[in-house]
Amino acid sequence: MHSQTPTALPLAFAALHGADQLALAALPLIAALHLGAGPGLTGALVAAQGAAWLLVALPAGVLADRMDRRRLLAGGGLAAATGFALAFLAAGQPVLLALAAFLGAGGVVAAALAACALLPALVPRPALPAANARLELGRALATLAAAPAAGLLAAWGLPQAGLGLAAMAAMLAAGLAWLLPPLPARQLAEQPGLAAAVAEGARFVRRQPLLRAIALAAIAWNAGFFALMAVAVPLALGPLGLEAGTTGLALGCYGAGLVAGALLAPAAARALPLGQVLLSGPGLSVLGVAALVLAPGAVTLAACMALLGFGPMLWQVAQTSLRQAVTPPGLLGRVGAVMQVAVFGVRPLGALAGGAVAAWLGAPAAVWLAALGFGLSLLAVATSQLAPLRELPEAVA
Repeated sequence: MHSQTPTALPLAFAALHGADQLALAALPLIAALHLGAGPGLTGALVAAQGAAWLLVALPAGVLADRMDRRRLLAGGGLAAATGFALAFLAAGQPVLLALAAFLGAGGVVAAALAACALLPALVPRPALPAANARLELGRALATLAAAPAAGLLAAWGLPQAGLGLAAMAAMLAAGLAWLLPPLPARQLAEQPGLAAAVAEGARFVRRQPLLRAIALAAIAWNAGFFALMAVAVPLALGPLGLEAGTTGLALGCYGAGLVAGALLAPAAARALPLGQVLLSGPGLSVLGVAALVLAPGAVTLAACMALLGFGPMLWQVAQTSLRQAVTPPGLLGRVGAVMQVAVFGVRPLGALAGGAVAAWLGAPAAVWLAALGFGLSLLAVATSQLAPLRELPEAVA
């Protein structure tokens, strides 16, 4: 076991998410500029990529618990590179483009689950928060850089080039996987079928009180966040009276908050009890949306988005470290997959609810819906065994 995360793992994690975000940014640009498509086809292409995070996660989580995780990280990276390369070649054919984007994103899902399940074998328990912060910093920086890079390529008349860049980033992740130190073979018991294996992971989350509270808090927060995101631009351009440029700058503060949170997460883990760090994610989210409700404007929108990046990034690092600490090694992949499916499954529901409330009562009303989601998330942490935690507990079967 190494005293700090091998550099190859955070680099591979950043490359994976950079590939995913590049493809996510490139697909709408290809639809509009290369295919001349309207919102229907654009949404279908984005949905095809996003569907992988729901449909691939559970079987990939089973694989992460059954095979060499370093091989799965490399294999997932290769699958992602293949998918995004095929998407680049099929940019003029919408059906093939959608299928290839799904394959690419599916590779990212499998590799990302493998990376998170691999981390506890590479660092000692007390170093998990700092190691997870390095992973999340790479993810945040990749998210910040991807959209401008894809936009620049599109401005040069090459919108599909973003997919080629995504393929190269995924290939880089696959290569970096083999720079990780080899790990001793894990002794695996007789394996149940796919459905039984997934059910075992879900049961563990349901029965483990800390993980159950994390799941409830994450579901409520994501529902609130996507309700807000569904109306953020109409809210800014309409009731807030902002120009498009100002709106973009204000919403971009979310990425800056993510980066700041990832940079400060190790210090927060050292200085604060774990429970307080876990409270900070939903707590700062409530504070941000309250400011937006009480004093709507460009400054409070920017502050709200910054807090929605900063606090939940502290939460993300802390809850990931806690999840890794209390989950038996043989269940890490499936537990991560179950959490991911729960969170990604509620996101479209939150967006639909936000849009429906905005259409019925106006965009400002959807902000109250977001506030409700963040408040329920805070309540889930504050009333659970998470709040009194001072440090990472031992694994509990």
